[in-house]
Amino acid sequence: MARNKKSHVTISVQHLIERNIGKRKKAQRINQMVPFVLRIIASISIITTMGIIVTLANETFMFFERVSIVSFFTEKEWLPFFENPKFGILPLIYGTVLVTGIAMIVAIPIGLGCAVFLSEYASNAARKVLKPVLELLAGIPTIVYGFFALTVVTPILQRIFPDLQFFNALSPGIVIGIMMIPTIASLSEDAMRAVPHKVREASFAIGATRFETTKHIVLPAAFTGVLAAIVLAASRAAGETMIVVIAGGSTPSLSLNPTQSIQTLTAYIVQVSLGDAPYGTMSYYSMYAVGATLFMFTLIMNMIAQRIMRRLKGAT
Repeated sequence: MARNKKSHVTISVQHLIERNIGKRKKAQRINQMVPFVLRIIASISIITTMGIIVTLANETFMFFERVSIVSFFTEKEWLPFFENPKFGILPLIYGTVLVTGIAMIVAIPIGLGCAVFLSEYASNAARKVLKPVLELLAGIPTIVYGFFALTVVTPILQRIFPDLQFFNALSPGIVIGIMMIPTIASLSEDAMRAVPHKVREASFAIGATRFETTKHIVLPAAFTGVLAAIVLAASRAAGETMIVVIAGGSTPSLSLNPTQSIQTLTAYIVQVSLGDAPYGTMSYYSMYAVGATLFMFTLIMNMIAQRIMRRLKGAT
């Protein structure tokens, strides 16, 4: 009996050892596969990005073989569909900058106000409710924002500004600003909450009020994060498409009057891609030149934001 028990125990131990060895081999295979799969995923994203860049560059070079790059960035008329076309991109850049500027005027104070309230004044219960509600604005499709700007915001503004055209820069700028509020509020709140609580306590200990602590301690400490949020929001606003297509119009203009119809870089790309320019024409290739300009603009903005964020992480 004793031998049988000993033999049974030996078999059970060997079985456990073999099972553990099998589990380790399986875990090792999984550990070897995971980096391989991740490399494939990363490679797909890189290849896709490179494909976009190559395609954009090829068509852009074909455009600049016929149009001087100097005149493209210095001339003040954008008339791609005329018999004697003119390709001065400045009116499109002006329209983009105008709409982006209006959006930032709306988004920065409201977004920072929301961030300060959520970070410094709201209770935990209120924050858990208000922050998801605020971030719902980011989930609304941009085409819905566009029709909201055209059918609701523009008629309201026309009562205030009788000279406001039906298609204008003011209405889409305001609505894009509303859409950018969650971006600025969420990222700015994260930056402010990253400020150590001991800093606030030290400020309160010397008699500072909550407002004074926020103004003189928290905001300066979180400045790089707040600035990064603003830069990211500005780059998104510059690349917004559907809102300006629906509510902004299609009139390239150097005027900075927000009550007039304008056309942005993205709006022109949509206009050409809908079939207004036959394949192989100068107007068709101009779409890629405009896209390359927008790509470089947003790339520079994102690089600035990423550099600011790296500095923020290094400081914390």
